[in-house]
Amino acid sequence: MSLPDTTIHKNLQGHGARASVQRLGGFLAGMIMPNIGAFTAWGLLTALFIETGWAPNATLAKLVNPILTYLLPVLIGYTGGKIVNGTRGGVIGAIATMGVIVGADITMFLGAMVIGPFAAWLLKQVDKLLDGRIHSGFEMLVDNFEIGILGMALAIIGHLGVEPIVSTLMGWLAAGVGFLMHHGLLPLASLLVEPAKVLFLNNAVNHGIFTTLGIQEAHITGRSILFMVESNPGPGLGLLLAYQFFGSRQIRQSTPGAIIIHLFGGIHEIFFPYVLMKPKAILATIAGGMSGLAIGVAFHAGLVAPASPGSIIAWFLMCQPEHYLAMIADFLVATAVSFVVAMLLIRKDSTQDDIAGEGQNPTVPTTIGAQAPLTNISKVVIACDAGMGSSVMVASTMKNRLSRYGVEVAHTAVDQIPSDTSLILIQEGLVDRVRKRAPSVRIVPFTNYMNDPAFDRVETEVRAARGDAATAPTDNGGLSRASDANSHTHVATSVLPHDAIRLGQRATSKEEAITMAGQVLIDEGAADDVYVKGMLAREKQISTYMGEGVAIPHGVDEVRDHIDKVTLGFLQFPEGVEWDGNICTVVIPIASSSDEHLEIMAALARILSNPETARQLREATCTDEVLNLLGSQQA
Repeated sequence: MSLPDTTIHKNLQGHGARASVQRLGGFLAGMIMPNIGAFTAWGLLTALFIETGWAPNATLAKLVNPILTYLLPVLIGYTGGKIVNGTRGGVIGAIATMGVIVGADITMFLGAMVIGPFAAWLLKQVDKLLDGRIHSGFEMLVDNFEIGILGMALAIIGHLGVEPIVSTLMGWLAAGVGFLMHHGLLPLASLLVEPAKVLFLNNAVNHGIFTTLGIQEAHITGRSILFMVESNPGPGLGLLLAYQFFGSRQIRQSTPGAIIIHLFGGIHEIFFPYVLMKPKAILATIAGGMSGLAIGVAFHAGLVAPASPGSIIAWFLMCQPEHYLAMIADFLVATAVSFVVAMLLIRKDSTQDDIAGEGQNPTVPTTIGAQAPLTNISKVVIACDAGMGSSVMVASTMKNRLSRYGVEVAHTAVDQIPSDTSLILIQEGLVDRVRKRAPSVRIVPFTNYMNDPAFDRVETEVRAARGDAATAPTDNGGLSRASDANSHTHVATSVLPHDAIRLGQRATSKEEAITMAGQVLIDEGAADDVYVKGMLAREKQISTYMGEGVAIPHGVDEVRDHIDKVTLGFLQFPEGVEWDGNICTVVIPIASSSDEHLEIMAALARILSNPETARQLREATCTDEVLNLLGSQQA
């Protein structure tokens, strides 16, 4: 099952409320989506082996509660911590999450999503405080005790501090539901119930409030609608169906199994991650729950006993035949309303989410500017801030894709885009600058420098428009072209010296990693400390993370005069470095004031397009292996 790469940096440029919410949503998705497989495993175990499951088995059912109570929250806490501070952040996030779990009687997903990243952030601050103050030879000892002591403190705080908060929250929920019931406003209970469910308070709300009151009502009237408030599978089903038909293609691959587990197994928890990764979707389940309850109240629906688990099968078993129609109407209306609202909320994001799953910013449209027919496109320019590295990688990829159709592919700096350009491929953070420079040219933004969906769209449209006109590749001169790079099959050691390859490095931040990379260039006599400051300055302007765990930092245009010769470095960080929401394991600094570095950039582009080769590069154990990998890619 393929899931969206939610760790890709969205590089949002805005600072308003919308951008903040989008960043938060992306971060939440980054914690949840990598663990959907674990949720599915737990859902299948629950649906199959619990007492009311499809194949009850008391021995195997013992797996259900520990996985839900411990494994899933710890996975989320670890993932959140890793996003913030690499593997060490993940470890301390898991430790802190255990304290929160033990401190509460409910499943602490929310606590894990808060304390995991917080613990990793706190560890990062302590790392910065200790940086440069540890005597040589004591680094590992200090690192381990730092995590141990800080993790212990956070676990204790989580254990002692969570229980009062949870108890208070439950008290508020009970009081709110009681008020609504006494005033004949039961459908409004969904305003409290649906958010509570997503926070995994569903069992506490259902069994602690509705079951108790429902049993009393059923004893008098023979049935109670209170048994249908929390257990209604309709709102969750509508949401999952909306994701299946209108969500991003990566998410669609995981929803069929979730639908089966939710509807027939009654395991509502399976849809909670789909709300957590896009919080506004809670409005759909609230609307569905309210609508279903309104229909149920109007038609006097009710069950004779609690439906546990909350599957459609359990609903039929707990409903008197003469009330099937009211029960079915409640379920169908809840499903339909939830589906429609969820569709409206997520449909407009589906294309952007497809892109975001591979590195594209959902706030940036897929095409900007003039909509020129692709049959008229003769030159595609890939622009980047300095025209030194990232644009070369994309140009190498697109040259191979488009040259057969007679389309010239070139790369350049943003401020040097030629006037005869037909289409511009640009990193999304630079869209505004390009739009000012070339307002009449079609602009296609991207984020992931390797295998971005934008590249597929451009090639597909060009092929559809000009497929019959495919020609042999031509070279018309002009700007630096990817073909120059493709004419070589190896990386010269004069460009990437053995001494510039540093394996097994460690850094606590991207700034430290960039500084270390810059020092490699200084050691090789390629640049000075002013250029290193220019590398840091460029990183503040726009991320140099390329994808596949690789970053290529280089200086801004203003510091090119501080480059003495063309040189590249290679730094490997096995533990990973947090890089704007990504985990970077390879950093390749560039010092070049000309086009001499195109050969290695094109080779690197080919390497990164092959996940297996990229993995070997990240896991290389000697300098010769790195050089062989970079030099083995044929044009």
